Parts: sequence; C-alpha cells; structure tokens
Amino acid sequence: MKRVSTIFLQIVVVLIGIGALAFLLWEPHVEGRNAHATIFEIYFKDPFLAYAYAGSIPFFVALTRIFRILALARRGQGFTPEVVRAVRTIRYCALAIICFVIGGEIIILNNESDDRAPAVVLGLVLTIGSTIVAAIAARYEGRLATRRT
Repeated sequence: MKRVSTIFLQIVVVLIGIGALAFLLWEPHVEGRNAHATIFEIYFKDPFLAYAYAGSIPFFVALTRIFRILALARRGQGFTPEVVRAVRTIRYCALAIICFVIGGEIIILNNESDDRAPAVVLGLVLTIGSTIVAAIAARYEGRLATRRT
C-alpha cells in the first residue's frame, strides 16, 4: 500500500477509537434514567454499564491491531507472521463482541422496559457487523497463511 493511504487509514482508525471512547463516556450522562443522577450513581449503580464497558474492550483491542497492521503494511511487511496473528486477534475480538452483544440482549430481554425494541435492533446490527468482520478476518487470515508458505 502507498504510504499516504496507510497513514490516512491509521488516522481514521484513531478517530474511530476517539469517537467510540467519547461516546462511551458521554452517553451515560444523557441517558433518560441517568439525566439527573450523580456520577457515582451513573457509574457504580448500573451493572449493565459496566458490562457495556467490558464489552467494548475487544473493540479497542481490534482497533489497535488494525493500526498495527497498517503500520506494518506501510513498511512493506504486510505478509509477515505478525500480521497473521493480528488478523487472528481481530477475528477473536469480533467473536467476543458477538458474545457480549448476545449476553446484553439476554439482559435487556429479561428486564421490564418499554425500550426493548431499539436495543434489540441495535444488538442485531452490531452482531451482523461483527459477523462480517469475523468472516473477512478468517478469509484474510487463510489467504495470508497460504501466501506466506
């Protein structure tokens, strides 16, 4: 890949990470039931929020691996064992995100709430997106493994 395009993609990955982190920190403060709550009540009395933060860890791990792959591609090392391991990690992260989303959907469906439908649709979209990422990573990993040998 060209140097400029990989730098641009690395900037995009960093901006996605910053945007996701900002959303994770900002959204609980404006959520309906937390609109007038204290910071302690928001972060320490909501176990689902802790679950959502734990579920975001694989997303950020995958972003760091993507950043690393782009750095290696910029140096012309796009077909090394390190890239294969990074792609495998991205696949595992996508599968972990799917597991966290399914667990979150179970929690949402077991609670009494009027807002189940949007949460279920959002979970479905996240599951489909993560499935696509896992499939692409598995295919790319297979191609890298065969090209390396």
